[in-house]
Amino acid sequence: MELPLDHFRLIGVSPSATSEEILRAFQLRLDKTPDEGFTYEVLTQRSELLRLTADLLTDPESRREYENLLLNGNSGLDFSSNREVAGLILLWESGLPKEAFKITRKALQPPQTPALGSSREADLTLLAALTARDSAIQEQQLRSYSNAADFLHEGIQLLQRMGKLGDIRKELEEDLVALLPYRILDLLSRDLNDQESHKKGLSMLENLIIKRGGLEGNNKSEYKDYLNQQEFEAFFQQIKPFLTVQEQIDLFLELQKRGSLEAGFLAFLSLTAIGFSRRKPEKLFEARRILKKLNLSGLDSMPLVGCLDLLLADIEQASARFSSSSDENLRDWLNSYPGNKLEAICIFCKNWLENDVLVGYRDIESKEVDLDSWFEDREIQEFIEKLEKKSNKIAIRSNLQSQQIEKESSTKTTEDFDNLLDNIDERKLPWPGGIKRDYEKVEIKEYDFNEEYFKKKPIEFYNYLIEKIAELKFSFGEFLKDKEIINRTPYLIYIYAFLILFAFGIGIGFLRNNLKKSIQDESIAEKPLIAIDKNQKLNDIDIIQEIKKNPSSKLNSISEKSTAIISYEFKELNTASPSLEDIRNLINGWLLSKSNYLAGKSEINLSNIVSKGLIDRTIEERQNDIKKGIYKEINSQIRKIDLESQTASRIVVLVELNYIERIVKNSGEFVNETSLNPLKVKYILGFSNKSWKLVDFVSGL
Repeated sequence: MELPLDHFRLIGVSPSATSEEILRAFQLRLDKTPDEGFTYEVLTQRSELLRLTADLLTDPESRREYENLLLNGNSGLDFSSNREVAGLILLWESGLPKEAFKITRKALQPPQTPALGSSREADLTLLAALTARDSAIQEQQLRSYSNAADFLHEGIQLLQRMGKLGDIRKELEEDLVALLPYRILDLLSRDLNDQESHKKGLSMLENLIIKRGGLEGNNKSEYKDYLNQQEFEAFFQQIKPFLTVQEQIDLFLELQKRGSLEAGFLAFLSLTAIGFSRRKPEKLFEARRILKKLNLSGLDSMPLVGCLDLLLADIEQASARFSSSSDENLRDWLNSYPGNKLEAICIFCKNWLENDVLVGYRDIESKEVDLDSWFEDREIQEFIEKLEKKSNKIAIRSNLQSQQIEKESSTKTTEDFDNLLDNIDERKLPWPGGIKRDYEKVEIKEYDFNEEYFKKKPIEFYNYLIEKIAELKFSFGEFLKDKEIINRTPYLIYIYAFLILFAFGIGIGFLRNNLKKSIQDESIAEKPLIAIDKNQKLNDIDIIQEIKKNPSSKLNSISEKSTAIISYEFKELNTASPSLEDIRNLINGWLLSKSNYLAGKSEINLSNIVSKGLIDRTIEERQNDIKKGIYKEINSQIRKIDLESQTASRIVVLVELNYIERIVKNSGEFVNETSLNPLKVKYILGFSNKSWKLVDFVSGL
């Protein structure tokens, strides 16, 4: 066997070494025998080879002849078959482990396979393991991690085939696992034209993250012993710039499907990056959809969604998102910004894109963000125009749906009002034709109609009946007009008038005969949905006169006007474990009172059910509107409510609302309308002073 080794390197001296230096090196090599477990026989052969080399190099004539051979290009050494294992050990010790491993691996394969159980087999197997390990270390020092992994992998396979040295094989396997991040970095950092290496690196990276249990490292895996969470995050930040933006999108979306929340957030950033840098606004839509579904603790998503709204030219929505932020410092900065609020939002968005979004991608150059060029791009403008047309259609459809919902709600309120009028309302006759009275939608204080009341206030009661009759006449007039009866012959009109007056007489007589009996009945003790201030009385006559003045107005408008008169005081929620219906009623009270207050119809009186901080925020919002000369008409109805979490002192519910907000100038000029169907809101209730109060909410989830 010829080995790529000369006598000077074998003994460990330079070609210019003196005889004394050679003998000293020879003695050191004899004293430093490998103790890894080689057989006595092969170590004896090693010592013999060292002695022969020392004799040759210390003899002047023999050394001169050998040096001439080296000058002629004969650098290798020939070893007999019984000394080739010792020669391979010397080759390994000379700092050439890769050459020693390749020759040793070949010597263990047919037809050179040593006899089973022989000392030659044991020595070659041990040498293969040691040279594979040292070859990998040598490649790591050269930052060729993929080649290092190849040596370890081949050494492991060889030991598995030989069925020996289980402990050393385990060490090699551990070294291979610890080398994985460096292998991935080696493969991905290569030129993009090397697609095979790049794909292999991506596959290995994805498998590594999945085995760790996502980017968070939730699973117990073999990699945690060699790469803790802090080390992995540092490694990932180092490797991320070698991935293209599309590769990161594909990777993070796949990891999100497997339950990694951090991957979902990184997918949101990557989609935003490709959407802005490639002028693909549809990617911003996808990014916003992903962000809204995330539930990362401690993440204030409102400003981020607001930035996407800004890039899609939805200024009002962007402003609303920033105003809904839970970051008080951000809100203070916006409110105290010396310039326009829109200018402040643009600055925030620009910095966010430059520092957090458009960084860490192989195919995106970091440069200053120019929002003007974004909005001036023709494709962006066309997309926004299409979006506005689509949103207008959705708004029209939403308005129709909300009108239907209001109609259903008014029907339910009318039924509730029937119950509130106690025995009199229970026993009264329905109006002919099923015509509903507009004022029935109004939520009024429950009257206690009892005998004592009528004894003390007979005039008020008959005035009440007169007003009802007057309204009934008006309602029948509208009914006749709708049926086009007025346009018929005068004879028919007289006949209808006679029948109507006759019906009035019968109805009033029936009502008076049954009134006395109804007074004696026990009043129905149903509690209304919203508790009403006992010190506030509702004037029914004012409402009826309003109906007379505006006969063609919608039920909605009368409800709004009558609501402006009412001041509500809500009862405390003292139940230790309130039901969803109790929580719904509390939130309904908050929505109703806030809507009236922002519309300038009433004062806010919610200290029993809402925290002071939330009330102060609402007051501040109204004061800002007053300065701008505007008010807000808000129509919000709960569609769905779900309990998210509940403890003895804290309740969190998720609510879906039909939400319409109109901004109107004090002069009556319409400014803008925002319609969200549904609007998802997270409400947080806290228990203090023996009652539950609404302490905060997060909208736009």
